[in-house]
Amino acid sequence: MSKVTVVGAGNVGATVANVLAHRDIVKEIVLLDIQGNMAKGKALDTWQQAPIDYYSTYLRGTDNYAETAGSDIVVITAGVPASRA
Repeated sequence: MSKVTVVGAGNVGATVANVLAHRDIVKEIVLLDIQGNMAKGKALDTWQQAPIDYYSTYLRGTDNYAETAGSDIVVITAGVPASRA
């Protein structure tokens, strides 16, 4: 598999990207969120673990749907946040 997109960089999306990266079964993961800087930060956090945890998956975060082109799989974790009482 070459490329996976995870839509939604919240807790679930970031965890999905992290687990996928650690399994080292895909070349690239695109973490997409409407808050592009958050997606970039979470992708960078996971990508910087690669030399320590011995995986080669490249991660990038974005808010641009064009960067998801060519994805083999798209995982959608985005949704309306639960309200807090």
